[in-house]
Amino acid sequence: MSEILYGKPVTENIRADIRKRAERLRKNRIAPKLAILRSGARRDDVAYENRVFKICDSIGISHITCQVDRDVTQRQLELELSQLNSDRSVHGILVFRPLPDHIDDELICSIMSVDKDIDCMNPNNLKNLFTGQKAGFAPCTPEAVIALLDHYGYNLDGANVVIVNRSLVVGKPLSMLFLRRNATVTVCHSHTRNLADITRNADILVTGIGKPGFFGPEYVSENTTVIDVGINFDENGKMTGDVDFDKVIKKAAAVSPVPGGVGGITSTILLRHLVESAERYI
Repeated sequence: MSEILYGKPVTENIRADIRKRAERLRKNRIAPKLAILRSGARRDDVAYENRVFKICDSIGISHITCQVDRDVTQRQLELELSQLNSDRSVHGILVFRPLPDHIDDELICSIMSVDKDIDCMNPNNLKNLFTGQKAGFAPCTPEAVIALLDHYGYNLDGANVVIVNRSLVVGKPLSMLFLRRNATVTVCHSHTRNLADITRNADILVTGIGKPGFFGPEYVSENTTVIDVGINFDENGKMTGDVDFDKVIKKAAAVSPVPGGVGGITSTILLRHLVESAERYI
């Protein structure tokens, strides 16, 4: 039977650290504050916002929501973001995407303050990540993957890592984080041939293709640790990952569950970035 890599103990450790750092900031008369810029009120956006704010309340972080209509103009959205950029009481900004179709997403990302960009929207922060600079923050989901592996004591030096995702949100930045730790990284995607032959040879397999239960036992070996970052919903509305958990758990060395794995860590990493941003004001 595989080891199950639960995210809860990871989030508990990170939140305990954030709580201490937030208290230290308040003693220095700095109240860490998160701003969420949201267009409309999509159910999944509001649900995520509520979860993040609940964590904020539990660890002493203040928060605000700036909501605009889905028919907001480009100029109006730029002004809202610029005001948050210049508001010294705000230390981190999260813009919910996808933005409305008529909005220039790239332009909004470029306007985001580099220092307050806690989920790596601004292309300059991505550039810093890909060029090995320490400035700025990496996207939260890739950092959550690394945090999970670190918590469970994995040695990434020389590890054979396969990532099945090539997006700028997960796959590409995650490959950079693994390379920083001297892992050997293969990035796969929808055009990869003989995918199972590649993933079976992985020490660590990260899945993120958005296909529920796609990865069965034929994609892993007894030595593979599987980190599932896929988020899907079945016909009954139940959340599930990209991995056929019940079958893979019987073969692989370790598997992270969905829900209960990387997802919860991601929102906690977001708030760690926020506190790190606020600490620059000391």
